[in-house]
Amino acid sequence: MLTSSQQQLLRVISQSGPSSRTVLAASMGLSKAAMSGIVRDLISLGVLRETETIYGQGRPSILLDLHPEGAFFGGVSLLEDPAPLVLCDFNGNIVARQTMPLSRDPDVIAAMIADTLPKLLSECKDAGRKLSGLGIALSGFVDEKQASCVKSTLLGWQDVPLAGIVRQKTGIATFIENDAKAVAVSEKLFGGARDVQNFSVVSFDDGIGCAHFVGGKLYRGNHGGAGEIAHCTIEPSGAPCRCGKRGCLDTVASLKAIKEMAKAEGLACHSLDDLETEASLGNAAAIRILHRAGSALGLAIAHLIQFNDPGLILITHVEGRFDGLFGTVMRQAVEGNVLPRYAGQTPIRTQRVDGDVWARGAASIAAHNFLIGPNPY
Repeated sequence: MLTSSQQQLLRVISQSGPSSRTVLAASMGLSKAAMSGIVRDLISLGVLRETETIYGQGRPSILLDLHPEGAFFGGVSLLEDPAPLVLCDFNGNIVARQTMPLSRDPDVIAAMIADTLPKLLSECKDAGRKLSGLGIALSGFVDEKQASCVKSTLLGWQDVPLAGIVRQKTGIATFIENDAKAVAVSEKLFGGARDVQNFSVVSFDDGIGCAHFVGGKLYRGNHGGAGEIAHCTIEPSGAPCRCGKRGCLDTVASLKAIKEMAKAEGLACHSLDDLETEASLGNAAAIRILHRAGSALGLAIAHLIQFNDPGLILITHVEGRFDGLFGTVMRQAVEGNVLPRYAGQTPIRTQRVDGDVWARGAASIAAHNFLIGPNPY
């Protein structure tokens, strides 16, 4: 178990990158002697390492960085079948992967994770000894302790204490999280938002997810439900949503909704790219669908900007592209629905991600808890 000072030092390096002892001591308000002691202990534990030497005026400085093999974190995604399990190092790189059948039974899930983990850990030397946590990403609401799934329509769950069930089976500290929030944590720890204090991630896939970092911390709200733009009403009295409401953003702008609208129009389009191609050829139905979906997503993002005034909106997507009509209409809708003083002030970046994004995000939840301190679950 790490001390609070050791965790603080690892957090500082995780956020700012390799740093010298002098810089770290100043940022933490510690004496050089106290810093040297903490660094010595972390190096002996294998979670910190000395890297390059920087020469300048005065004595050379040796930079300290997290040791990639100092700790490992498991990640499980319950959004796919088969469900992927990955093992990530301290830099967020996937070093091993396995799969298991997806189940809706929490006890079955826990048993399969317990059975699959040894195979996963056997792929990487010392991983079993250095496994420091397990994260699970799922679609749904998760409580503020990252222990219970409050509700998941996809899994058919309500108030399921999954973290405790898995920990009982595996003996490993386990944390669960909403899929979009897991991706946001991954981007903050290891990705393109590392240096951004206030940002929102919008995940665009069959469903639309969203999560926020405010002041450098994941904002979950009082009940873990912050960020659910997918179920904001965009079209009052619109199509029914799986959540029980009507006209939610998910029913208009998600990839699943776009494909269903294309099918209803008799278009043989199996992807967003197919629909973009049809639109570029002048197909009126394709153009209409992309305008409707892009306008809805842009309106929702405009609301995010006016609510939070973030320094970045990051849109992650596994499929499709954002350089065609859909993306153009989305950006126009954003600019047309924010106050003039905010227009053009918030960078909107799109990032194509691979199919490992959810499992890697789950592992990032475990890494995040390793850095911020113990959790009773």
